[in-house]
Amino acid sequence: MEDLYRLKLTGITYNQIESGVYALILEEEQSGRRLPIIIGYPEAQAIECKLQEIVTPRPLTHDLMVSVFDTFGISLKSVVIRKLPNGVFAADLTLQNEETIRTVDARSSDAVALAIRVGAPIYTTSEVLDEASYLPEEKQTEERTRPSSTPSRRRPGNTPPPAPEKLSDMPDSMLAQLMQKAVEEENYEEAAKIKSEIERRKE
Repeated sequence: MEDLYRLKLTGITYNQIESGVYALILEEEQSGRRLPIIIGYPEAQAIECKLQEIVTPRPLTHDLMVSVFDTFGISLKSVVIRKLPNGVFAADLTLQNEETIRTVDARSSDAVALAIRVGAPIYTTSEVLDEASYLPEEKQTEERTRPSSTPSRRRPGNTPPPAPEKLSDMPDSMLAQLMQKAVEEENYEEAAKIKSEIERRKE
């Protein structure tokens, strides 16, 4: 079985390039590496509502799902973030009732929205971290300056960095996610710009 690394949600940042696009920031607990996942406004709103403990007049979709789980005796045991061949992130939900355990495919944003509502752990693989994560600048500074015997210390209240403002500054994984989202929304002009940047890097 492949080793899994636990992630925690550190926040959501707004993407300056494309309106209505946000980056969900997950941080690996031991190394501090951060995994950005592109999500849309509805998904960002669903996650922020829970983070800010906003009570809505009627249940949101993910709150409804949690109610359904509770009604039928189903518990969400864990979420595993994985990366598809096209560069887009997905997730496996491990669900359990009294009789069986099942794994269900889900969008990564839906998986995180459910996990934070029930307190389920979120994991990913070393492959995903190696391909798509980054080390924040303050972490890189700590790594360079502290003695090897000194444990790493995280600054309290540390907020996630803003999403890159230029396509040229984005990691390949983020470009792939933006490309997928632009195509799904039939924003072909934006998709063409992103494709040009991807092809430029391959030259």
